[in-house]
Amino acid sequence: MSDLHAYQYVLIALVFVWSGFVRSGLGFGGAVMSLPFLLLIDNHPLVYLPIIAVHLLFFSSITVWQNYQKHRQQKLAGLNENLEGGTIDWAYLKKSMKIMIVPKLIGVAGLLTIPASVMTGIIFSIVSVYAVTYILNKPFKSTNPMLDKIFLMLGAYISGTSLIGAPLIISVFGTHVSKYQLRDTLFVLWFILVVIKMVAFLIAGVNLQLIHHLWLLPCATVGHLIGLRFHQKIVDGDPKVFYRVLGVSLLSVSLMGVVSLFIK
Repeated sequence: MSDLHAYQYVLIALVFVWSGFVRSGLGFGGAVMSLPFLLLIDNHPLVYLPIIAVHLLFFSSITVWQNYQKHRQQKLAGLNENLEGGTIDWAYLKKSMKIMIVPKLIGVAGLLTIPASVMTGIIFSIVSVYAVTYILNKPFKSTNPMLDKIFLMLGAYISGTSLIGAPLIISVFGTHVSKYQLRDTLFVLWFILVVIKMVAFLIAGVNLQLIHHLWLLPCATVGHLIGLRFHQKIVDGDPKVFYRVLGVSLLSVSLMGVVSLFIK
């Protein structure tokens, strides 16, 4: 990243502001909705994936901890009946991790090779269908546990090979987890999955680009703070608006995924 022009550094900074906003505002999409833009500016994915991964670990930890403290204070004051069970759906998280852990490890280890174009096409086609149902206010409610397992396994695998498995996982979590718990539950899930990916980076000797965190972390922080306010507004608002925003976001993610096929 040392041989870039000044305008490219500015564009990269803006993309990381966008990444922080998307991540905290929706709870997902920080990687898949920023990576295509980054590759358009500088086509070196192994430079940006470790940076995005570290940012996710950092901000997900802070957000979940802050929300835990906030929920604890509200509970002591007898407020916020929507979060009687806390901000994280631990039961569904544990259940889903049992399904995802093996395909995640397979993806990380590269033991199974599926053409990237085929995998991306499958994932984003399915996600697009889900997104449209949310936008039309007719969200798909899966009554087939086996279908849920297939989607979770596929999402975990692609998360292992890269960091863009979130949309497919979201399509399942969005129908099983309360909107009040969805973001924090996803943050804990992303933390676990990204830790596994970071271990793989370390084993493979990938440069974590730590020097660039000095200027990109503040950029992501700006987006993160804006995203926190956005998230609170959509959660406190009409549930139909929440799912419509979720649908538009998923559809945008799908389009970014398709675009990424043509810029690698």
